[in-house]
Amino acid sequence: MPIPPPPLSTARQFRAGQTPRAMAKLARMFQTFDATTTPDQGPPRLARLRTECARHDVAGFVIPRADAHQGEYVAPRDERLAWLTGFTGSAGFAVVLAEEAAVFVDGRYTVQVKAQVDSAAFTPVAFPQNRLAPWLAEHLPEGAVIGLDPWLHTRREVEALDKAGVATRMVPNLVDAIWEDQPPPPLGTAHAHPPEFAGKSSAEKRREIAQALAEAGQSAAVLTLPDSISWLLNIRGEDLPRIPCVQAFAILHASGKLTLFAAPEKLAGLEAHLGADVTARPPEAFEPALKTLTGPVRVDQGSAPHAVGLALEAEGIAIAWGDDPCILPKAAKTAAELQGMREAHLRDGAAMVEFLAWLDREAPKGALTEIAVVQQLEAFRRKTNALNDISFDTICGAGPHGAIVHYRVTEGTNRAIAPGELLLIDSGGQYLDGTTDITRTVIVGEPTDEHRACFTRVLQGMIAISRARWPKGLSGRDLDPLARAPLWMAGQDYDHGTGHGVGAYLSVHEGPQRIARISEVPLVPGMILSNEPGYYREGAFGIRIENLVVVEPAPALPGGDDREQLGFETLTHVPIDTRLVESAQLAPGEREWLNGYHAETLEKIGPRVSPEAQGWLTAATRAI
Repeated sequence: MPIPPPPLSTARQFRAGQTPRAMAKLARMFQTFDATTTPDQGPPRLARLRTECARHDVAGFVIPRADAHQGEYVAPRDERLAWLTGFTGSAGFAVVLAEEAAVFVDGRYTVQVKAQVDSAAFTPVAFPQNRLAPWLAEHLPEGAVIGLDPWLHTRREVEALDKAGVATRMVPNLVDAIWEDQPPPPLGTAHAHPPEFAGKSSAEKRREIAQALAEAGQSAAVLTLPDSISWLLNIRGEDLPRIPCVQAFAILHASGKLTLFAAPEKLAGLEAHLGADVTARPPEAFEPALKTLTGPVRVDQGSAPHAVGLALEAEGIAIAWGDDPCILPKAAKTAAELQGMREAHLRDGAAMVEFLAWLDREAPKGALTEIAVVQQLEAFRRKTNALNDISFDTICGAGPHGAIVHYRVTEGTNRAIAPGELLLIDSGGQYLDGTTDITRTVIVGEPTDEHRACFTRVLQGMIAISRARWPKGLSGRDLDPLARAPLWMAGQDYDHGTGHGVGAYLSVHEGPQRIARISEVPLVPGMILSNEPGYYREGAFGIRIENLVVVEPAPALPGGDDREQLGFETLTHVPIDTRLVESAQLAPGEREWLNGYHAETLEKIGPRVSPEAQGWLTAATRAI
């Protein structure tokens, strides 16, 4: 009997498409199309919440889309905003007072909120044009007190209310009190993240950050963000949809030792990986443990729950307010993480090319719907045998649905894709070696002159970011106007940031780096961002083109540079629909960039796709 070969390492299993997790997930689709909320759910729940407010002697209650970890993504148990109002966007909050209620949303959701919320019960309010503190100061009766759950708001948020003269009271969560069938807390299994992809051991990371704490005279740091803790410990989990994080709290001591607060069943089998310097305790031990610390203790007032600071202050423990110490190290990817992201994007790019070739064959027949497109795209990604999940629910909007920036198709909204319509597809995958996020807007049939003019302006903005070089020390707000300038010249713009940070097999939205008007974080080599300008005409169409880019030292210029400069390496290689490009509108340098990008895409992706898709790719990347 032959001796069986040794088992493959996790990384080698992944490259062979043989990881148990990937194989198990091949049996089911990730995305579903059920409508999870309806506008009519809001009014009766609103009435019950007002009764609860009166019972606790507060004039109202604030309901953020947040959990105790203050991350962007929440488990079903914490979807309080959606449960109460019907609004399912990834950002926003509601305020319920005795006589009025409001849902605050940013520019990405101004169309969506109108469809999901009963406007007779909840008034949509534009954010950040209108902020919570001034709104409450204007709408609260004199002497009234607003209720807050201290686990769902940060110190910074509470202080903003205090400065505006808004009286607050910390109360138990009043939505939880009326939500009878609230789901239980998530108990997803955690697993070790292979060192081949992390690039640094957890011990190295903890040692480096602990040393920085010690040098700053801080005894410990409180960590509440799931992606920070997952990154620091080189673990990944299944607590959150689409985001492979472990929901937990942690205290990292200046000695390098760490206490991890998570449900024991999540961590079964990870004892050896975590090591002797990591002590696991249940979540209910977190708050009592805070009260035993000696200060100064580092706490991030922008992400830690207000309850953390209250617990420390109740014991007289000194607090050193400062950023989560994992944020910047996590954002600047290791060489191994960057190489993994490059490979993930080539694999994902091949799946996208197979999909776009299929779409070009099938869409003109007039039988495709938005749901059918989403299902087929996921099927092509799954054929890689490496997909662990999609990185977010695919946005697939045809015609007027493309103008809904974060549109999620359901059985009730699904529509056929008609000739002459633009189709916007924003999607991504979670692979063990990287996270992808890509948007392509394509034409079904023949575009109009207006389609081509608007698309070309968006493309010019995307090219401007791709080609940018800038002096070291600048931030995303300094680059953001480059993407908008072509649209501004036509009196157009878009109401979202130009780019967000992206994690390495972590959150598809990762801070602190952004390309946006409000971003002041300097860009440094290794940071990965999206590059995604857009244009949206409500009721007509939407356009967005998105690649992921990584910050790198800029190539030297002839004659040398006066100062150190940075630029971008493009990670995404998928054709851009040249049928929508008005070539005469492009400057020579823009045309050169597009043709060079397409030549590189053909070279890198061509050998990875089927002969049929390769023929399509050759035509799609032809120089203009």
